Amino acid sequence: MADHGLGAMLFASETDIRYFTGFMTQFWQSPTRPWFVVLPPAGKPIAVIPTIGVPLMRDCYVDDICSWASPAASDDGISLLISTIRSVMEEGTLGVQMGRETALRVPLADILQIIAALDDIELADVTPEIQHIRMVKSPAEIAKLAHVCGIVSDVFITIPDWAQAGLPLSDLFRQFKIRALEAGVDDVSYLVGSAGSGGYHDIIAPPNDRRLATGDVFMLDTGSVWDGYFSDFDRNFAIGHASDGAHAAHQTLYDATDAALAIARPGVTAADLYRAMDKMLRPDNDGDGGSDDVGRYGHGLGIQLTEPPSHTRWDNTVLTANMALTLEPSLIYDNGFLMVAEENILITESGVELLSTRASRDLPVIV
Repeated sequence: MADHGLGAMLFASETDIRYFTGFMTQFWQSPTRPWFVVLPPAGKPIAVIPTIGVPLMRDCYVDDICSWASPAASDDGISLLISTIRSVMEEGTLGVQMGRETALRVPLADILQIIAALDDIELADVTPEIQHIRMVKSPAEIAKLAHVCGIVSDVFITIPDWAQAGLPLSDLFRQFKIRALEAGVDDVSYLVGSAGSGGYHDIIAPPNDRRLATGDVFMLDTGSVWDGYFSDFDRNFAIGHASDGAHAAHQTLYDATDAALAIARPGVTAADLYRAMDKMLRPDNDGDGGSDDVGRYGHGLGIQLTEPPSHTRWDNTVLTANMALTLEPSLIYDNGFLMVAEENILITESGVELLSTRASRDLPVIV
């Protein structure tokens, strides 16, 4: 903040407020109330929050808590926020995230009112700086990520013991969630997948009641949470048998992941990881993008299911030690089926470590 001449920074999203204060609650699922944190140049953050959140915020990393009864018929915390910012800085530059993968969870009319009231204060985009801070994980964050990835890895390993032909896809999802919760995750807040004869086409769908059948290929992709930190990886399985194309696709995805693991270390870029995987997936491609329109081959991981960087041809974020990432290559096979594979990794001083237990190269077949 000193280097950039910032008089304060403003945050108004769940993940940023949790990151800078430790304020963790599922109450964010209610969109009714705005929440703010002002970070001064020295000292702890200042919370400007609805009164309903004061008891929990008192246990968090804050110096001051300013509150109002919300929801209000008008002026829902806006004048209190403006006066709080003014108490920290009368003039100068206020840092706010404005870039990709950021948000202010505030009504647009209120955002415009805040900007108008602070017309003598310059707003500066601090997206790169904040995202860099969050990309590099502390030892405590790494321990949490390793813990949740280990739990979910163990649950995935059990799937051949209980998933079988005749099981409705909805029950497959439900049983996975139950087993993950029993194994120790706090929540299975993200679970998607698909199944179909010979393969699947959709990788973000909710379940239906279609029953698994011999010849199906199915995939489950979960973002499970422990103490506020996510795992994010998937696993593919076949029921009874699979086509040569499905087996070859699974092996190619494994080899693409291997190519990224081979170069992953401090100093390489997210784009380098993309190119290493894409060369294995589409050796005749010119590097301008994949044919399946997924758009990227992985991303960052932390207190959000997906965080920067993105493994794309255009993201030149330089990897540093203690970044947690996913590797998520995907391809099209057998005239239209999509297959995706994903692992969670940690960049270390000397290279890379797996956070998830590595999937086998061969497509697991449940008989």
